[in-house]
Amino acid sequence: MKLPGPDHPITITANSKRVRVTAGGIVIADTTRALTLKEARYPAVQYVPREDANMALLTRTARTTHCPYKGDANYFSIEASGKSLENAVWTYETPFPAMAEIAGHLAFYPDKVTIEEVA
Repeated sequence: MKLPGPDHPITITANSKRVRVTAGGIVIADTTRALTLKEARYPAVQYVPREDANMALLTRTARTTHCPYKGDANYFSIEASGKSLENAVWTYETPFPAMAEIAGHLAFYPDKVTIEEVA
C-alpha cells in the first residue's frame, strides 16, 4: 500500500454538477452526489454512488486489478440496448483507508460510455 503524496497526489472532492452516464442512449447512472478523483497526471474520474446507478444493467465480471494507492478493483460489464460493454465499470469495494471515500462508488471508462456533467 502506498500513500498519496507530493510525488503522486490524489484528491477526492464532491462534484457540484449533476453527472449522467449513458450507453447506447440508456441512462446507466444519474447523480448529484458524484465524487471527482484527481490522481497525479491522469484525467479526472467521476465516482458515482451505487445507489444512483441502475445496477440491473451491470453484470460483475471475473476481472480484477490492483492499484497500490487505492486497492483492489472489481469490474462490471454493462448490458444495454442489446449490447454488452465488457469491463466498462470498475469499483473499489474495500479501498485502502486513504481512499475510503470511494467505497460504494462506481467509475466508468469514458471510451465505453458517455459521461456528462450537467450544470
